[in-house]
Amino acid sequence: MGTHVIKMPDIGEGIAEVELAQWHVKVGDLVVEDQVLADVMTDKAMVDIPSPVHGKVLSLGGQPGEVMAVGSILISIEVEGAGNLKASDHLVKEPAPIKEAAPAVAAPKVEAAPVLESKPAAACRPAPQAPVARDADERPLASPAVRKHALDLGIQLRLVQGSGPAGRILHEDLDAYLAQGTQNARSGSAPSGYAQRHDEEQIPVIGMRRKIAQRMQEATQRAAHFSYVEEIDVTAVEELRAHLNEKHGATRGKLTLLPFLVRALVVALRDFPQINARYDDEAQVITRHGAVHVGVATQSDVGLMVPVVRHAEARSLWDSAAEIARLATAARTGKAARDELSGSTITLTSLGALGGIVSTPVLNLPEVAIVGVNKIVERPMVIKGQIVVRKMMNLSSSFDHRVVDGMDAALFIQAIRGLLEQPASLFVE
Repeated sequence: MGTHVIKMPDIGEGIAEVELAQWHVKVGDLVVEDQVLADVMTDKAMVDIPSPVHGKVLSLGGQPGEVMAVGSILISIEVEGAGNLKASDHLVKEPAPIKEAAPAVAAPKVEAAPVLESKPAAACRPAPQAPVARDADERPLASPAVRKHALDLGIQLRLVQGSGPAGRILHEDLDAYLAQGTQNARSGSAPSGYAQRHDEEQIPVIGMRRKIAQRMQEATQRAAHFSYVEEIDVTAVEELRAHLNEKHGATRGKLTLLPFLVRALVVALRDFPQINARYDDEAQVITRHGAVHVGVATQSDVGLMVPVVRHAEARSLWDSAAEIARLATAARTGKAARDELSGSTITLTSLGALGGIVSTPVLNLPEVAIVGVNKIVERPMVIKGQIVVRKMMNLSSSFDHRVVDGMDAALFIQAIRGLLEQPASLFVE
């Protein structure tokens, strides 16, 4: 038997170190070739590290959340044959030895002394009671002092079982109610809706969550954010979308609003090239792009990811729709490649039906603009002196004021508004 050492691979793009995000194996596991051993996080994407061999895991080279240099030992696997262990590879981090617990020693049995005193007052208190179900407007019997005591403790009297005459609630009943909540917490039983809770949970900020936190903090610290919100009547474009889905949905696929928004971005950016740009603030260089690579913010189980629809300017509605769906699935399942998560020139973010009325999206640096989509709602609007029901939606967008002037941002969003309110103009060349 030999040892095969797997080192942190060179993932490319000049990356010198990566974060170990998650192990998929543990010491003692049997692994097969191509089985994913660990996930590592670069500045742009999560990367799977597969096993090149069959064997048994001997040791792990790091803990989740640890930043490891490219070339450092990631994992050691026992294999048939000589393996690839070299003299320079002996610095594998061995797991700390597990100390065996000392055998329990029975405490000497002590005979209880006879009880000579009377029972303490606490023993005479009522036994803990489960919460009582009373109507919301029912006023239980209790003295003013008990009511004040309950208020100070944050207890609703209608939930307390009274042990006094005619069910009157006493101070002891409040103590019993609190004791019941404590007992539930210790036993692991589900607390009532009004019971006090003292549980805590600490969650390490590692992997994708740490990268998101770092990028959001960097964006807000480095860019001069300003937001602009505009209301758009999307009745006409929604009617067009419904018509196209009815006519071509079975053969070409269903369209959401996103492909129309992508098309509106493409057309509007022709007149606003300063917005389809990336700003290198260290080199003090603005790069304006002819190609429109649209980042589409996508929520996944590991956090927010931004897959990129490349060359949106050359895509039809259905082509954009298919690419958005493909990338969203890849991002949510962790299958998006690194080059699919980088290189965007402008970002589109939407919470769909949960989009709210207004939002203030954070820039996806080094881009200088992000367009946020809020939910569609029906509202009464005045059109030509008549009150009519229209489908309305807000665009809440943010810009980097170091690069984009306020007037240009407003005109850009107004251009998108005009295109969506007259959707035929989306396709007029």
